[in-house]
Amino acid sequence: MLKKKNYIFLIFTFILVALVSAYIIEYGFGHKPCKLCVYERIPYFLSIFLLIEILFFKRYKKITLLLLSLIFISSSILAFYHFGIEKKFFNESFVCTNNNLLETISKEELLKQLSESSISCKDVNFTIMGLSLASINLIFSLFLSVIFIRLFINYGKN
Repeated sequence: MLKKKNYIFLIFTFILVALVSAYIIEYGFGHKPCKLCVYERIPYFLSIFLLIEILFFKRYKKITLLLLSLIFISSSILAFYHFGIEKKFFNESFVCTNNNLLETISKEELLKQLSESSISCKDVNFTIMGLSLASINLIFSLFLSVIFIRLFINYGKN
């Protein structure tokens, strides 16, 4: 049976691979992410720092596991929202659209904003086995939420 430290290291590796994969898809394959896709990376970055704290500094493990649980619950909600936009359950919000064009002062600024290609959150540009990256992130985030909640609840037990 694996030790808890090995579980944490395995999760750390999984999260690191997920982040690296997102950047390979973006820069290696040329698929630009929408704004929500970029926001959905934040929990993964936060979790890397928290997992490093657990693995190397070994302080505040229970609190850190609680934080990781909350981070991935939030990530699940964000991923579900993005998935819902893709499936047209929800309308795109201001997060997904360009800056307010009415507040633009000059025609040069207006032309600059219009020329910047904005990726819509409802457009699925890349899939893996028929699943959008938002749906894959939803699955990963739910999975990691359950794992961190269980590690938090079972902390201190054999």
